[in-house]
Amino acid sequence: MIISTTNTLDNHPVKEYLGLVAGETIIGANIFRDIFASIRDVVGGRSSSYEEVLRQAKDTAIKEMKQQAAERGANAVIGIDLDYETVGQGMLMVVASGTAVKI
Repeated sequence: MIISTTNTLDNHPVKEYLGLVAGETIIGANIFRDIFASIRDVVGGRSSSYEEVLRQAKDTAIKEMKQQAAERGANAVIGIDLDYETVGQGMLMVVASGTAVKI
């Protein structure tokens, strides 16, 4: 399946629009990650543990979006948008949404 943040795909005209599809995931960071991330914040550097959790959440949201598109008979998703929001204390929601299409 082709996925793209653009609204068109070069050399692939859209034959049918199948509607909005989305994948959502909510993740929580555990206390040990929080402690080590705050230490890194004080001394500088990147928090690789948080980066990995964010990457996994993004991948999960995209996977769910693609699955929803495939269930509608799509072979591509265009206009993809990724949103990151905090939910409660220590929770992060990642949403991947786009338009399912047949090309």
